[in-house]
Amino acid sequence: MQLLKAKRALITGGTAGIGKEIALAFARQGADVAIFGTNEERAAATLAELTDCRVSPEQRFISVLVDVAAKPLVDSAVQQLLLSWGQIDILVNNAGITRDALLMRMTEEDWDQVMDVNLKSVYNTCQALVRPMIKAKGGKMINISSVVGLTGNAGQANYAASKSGMIGFTKALAQELATRNVCVNCIAPGFIQTRMTSALNEGQKEGILKKIPMGRMGEPQDIANAAVFLASNLADYITGQVLTVDGGMVM
Repeated sequence: MQLLKAKRALITGGTAGIGKEIALAFARQGADVAIFGTNEERAAATLAELTDCRVSPEQRFISVLVDVAAKPLVDSAVQQLLLSWGQIDILVNNAGITRDALLMRMTEEDWDQVMDVNLKSVYNTCQALVRPMIKAKGGKMINISSVVGLTGNAGQANYAASKSGMIGFTKALAQELATRNVCVNCIAPGFIQTRMTSALNEGQKEGILKKIPMGRMGEPQDIANAAVFLASNLADYITGQVLTVDGGMVM
């Protein structure tokens, strides 16, 4: 059963880590997939992997190099995609960066970059697709937040603020679009095995594992599975929710 057959999905930050795994999972479920990223080499490699995941000859895959923090660039890229595909059924906002430091040492540039890439990008993409999804009488918007947006984390005031802001944004937009059959939800991953977590030292990893009842970090596929569910018709009566996928870390 292909849960996303003939659906058209746009995924930001879709060239690596969690975003890439979501893109591949969507392709395996029959969706057309467009990925936004900033690294040409990774984008090309992901596009090749998407092609290998094709389950139907009609499926289409596209990659676009775009800075999701820049609204004019996002508006243009989304418009071009709409002209090509007709509509976009699913939006996944996954693009994100970290610039960690204690607040007393955090530069204004580190604050602004994280807020622009992690949070302003969500405004940019969602606003670009609100009218098209209303016109299509339905759609799914999925924002990839973080458990840090629920709990906070020392040394990540900028990251936590951006991810917490994403949750508030999701709940507000869900209320605006509920009567339009557009569902807006958040996934809040815990600690997942990605490039970000691979940079942690052994001491940090041991400290993290003590906080996770299941005793292990998650895999990108764990987040992709949740995204497939929320993007599918199985979740048509779910909106404004935060789904934590964290091995029980936040209960």
